[in-house]
Amino acid sequence: MRSRFLPVFLLLLLPFGCTSEESGSEPEEISFQEGTLAFVQPSGDTLTSIDIAIADSDPERKRGLMRQRSLGYDRGMLFIFDTVDEGGMWMRNTPLPLDIVFVAPDSQVINVARGTTPFSDETIKPEAPRKFVVEVRAGFADRFGLTDSTRIRWTRTQ
Repeated sequence: MRSRFLPVFLLLLLPFGCTSEESGSEPEEISFQEGTLAFVQPSGDTLTSIDIAIADSDPERKRGLMRQRSLGYDRGMLFIFDTVDEGGMWMRNTPLPLDIVFVAPDSQVINVARGTTPFSDETIKPEAPRKFVVEVRAGFADRFGLTDSTRIRWTRTQ
C-alpha cells in the first residue's frame, strides 16, 4: 500500500526541485554581439578587433565568463565598473585560461594577467586603479602584441 503513495508524493515535490544552475544544465549562452572592441597602438593603428559581451551590472560582472567552454581569438568580454579602483578578478567556475586586461579610465592598458588559472579563487589585481577589464582567450595578449601602451576603443551595438 505504501508504494501506491510514493508516486503521488514525488509529484508533489516537483515544484521544489533544483534550479538549472544546481542541476548542472547549461547556463544561458553569452552573446558576443553586444559590441565591438579594438586594441589600438599609440600610433592609432588597430592591432585587432573583437566582438564582445558587455558586463556592466553586478550580476553580469559576477557571472563573467563562468562555464564558458570555448572562446575564439575574435571574442571577449568587457567589464565596465561603476567606480575606478584596484578591485581584482577571479576565475571561479571558469574552465578556460584567460588573459585578463586591466584598463584605466582613459582606456590605456594598465597591465595584462596572462594565462590565468582555471577555477581559481585567487584574486588577480591590477597594478593601478582600473575602470574596465577585458577578458580574452589565453595567449591573446602575446599573439596580438598588447602592451601597457595599448589602448582600447569600444562601441555598444545593442
